[in-house]
Amino acid sequence: MAMQATLENELGVGASSKCALGTWVFSVAGALLAIPVGIKRKSLAPLVFFGTTGTMLDIIMGISACEREHAERQMKLLEAQNAAETSLGEKEIDS
Repeated sequence: MAMQATLENELGVGASSKCALGTWVFSVAGALLAIPVGIKRKSLAPLVFFGTTGTMLDIIMGISACEREHAERQMKLLEAQNAAETSLGEKEIDS
């Protein structure tokens, strides 16, 4: 069980859902902008437009942030693997 949790931490399994759900700013901003515009125009169209646009921006920003974090995590794992292989190779040469 502990080995599986360690593997999940190394691979970042489950981290993407936390990362993607952390963005809500554009959705709220879109709704707050749409309310006065919708009241002035006496229509729900601004709420639909600004709400969906804000949500779309949140999704795009969340996915790009998750991809960036995943790439950084992969680079750290690759660097650690290369360092381990280098140190192992040096020990074999010394022996």
